[in-house]
Amino acid sequence: MTNLPILLDSITDADEGHRGKVVVSGSHGGIYPAAIASSAGIRAVLFNDAGIGLDQAGVAGVLSLAKVGMAAAAIDSRSCLIGSAEDALARGIITIANSVAARCGVETGMPADKAVLALANAQQPGDRLPEVQEARYELRLERNGLDILLVDSASLVKAEDKNKIIITGSHGGLIGGNPERALKAVAKVAVFNDAGVISDEVGISRLPALDDRAVAAVTVSHETARIGDARSALETGVVSKANLYASRTGAAVGMKLKDWLNSL
Repeated sequence: MTNLPILLDSITDADEGHRGKVVVSGSHGGIYPAAIASSAGIRAVLFNDAGIGLDQAGVAGVLSLAKVGMAAAAIDSRSCLIGSAEDALARGIITIANSVAARCGVETGMPADKAVLALANAQQPGDRLPEVQEARYELRLERNGLDILLVDSASLVKAEDKNKIIITGSHGGLIGGNPERALKAVAKVAVFNDAGVISDEVGISRLPALDDRAVAAVTVSHETARIGDARSALETGVVSKANLYASRTGAAVGMKLKDWLNSL
C-alpha cells in the first residue's frame, strides 16, 4: 500500500508532507508547476501535457526536472480530464517522459497506472529547481486604459482581485471538477489556456462555471499562447472558446485576445 501514489488535482496543493512521494497531478507540466513539485520534495511526478502547445510550454517543466534528478512524465491531454488526478491515473496515456523517468521504465504510450508502478523505483532527487517568484503583474492597455492583472497561475488570484480583468496562464479546466475552484475572485473578465482540448468537459470547463457568477471568461488556444505564461496569452493569444457573458461583450472564437480586451 505504501506504493500507492498521491493524487493531487492541482500541484499547488503539494507541500513538504508529500516529500519522497510519487504524485499524480492534474496540473499542466509547465515550469511553474514543476518548480512547486520540486520545492515540495516530491520524488516523482506525472503531469498533464496540456496539448504541449506553443514552445512546448505544456511539458517544459517535465523536461527541466531531469536537471535536478526528478523523474517526471506527461499525460496526453486528450486521454483524460485535466485538473483531475483520479481520471489521469485511470485513463491517462503517457506522451513524454524525461530522461530520469525513462530510466525507470516509463515510455510513450504507457498507461498512467503502469507508469506509476515504474516510478516506484525512482530515486529521491538530489537537488531542487529554483523557486519561481510570485508571477503577478499589473499593466494598463494603451488603447482603452483598462487595468489588467496578469497571473501565471490562477492559484495566485486573491479574493481582493474582485471585479478585475484577470489573465491567467492556467488551464481552463475545473480543479477536481469543483465549480468553487473556478477562480478565487469574482472577476470582471477571466482568461485561461485551453490546454489542448476545447470540449465542455475538459480544457474549458471553468467557463460555464464562471457564467454562473456573471464573469466573462474565455480560453486562448494553446497553440497561440504558452500555458503558464499570462503575458504570452495577452500578447499572442487567440480566443478558442468564450462563455455566454464573454460572447455578449463581443468575444468570438478566432479573435485576438488583446483586440477583444481593447474593445471593452
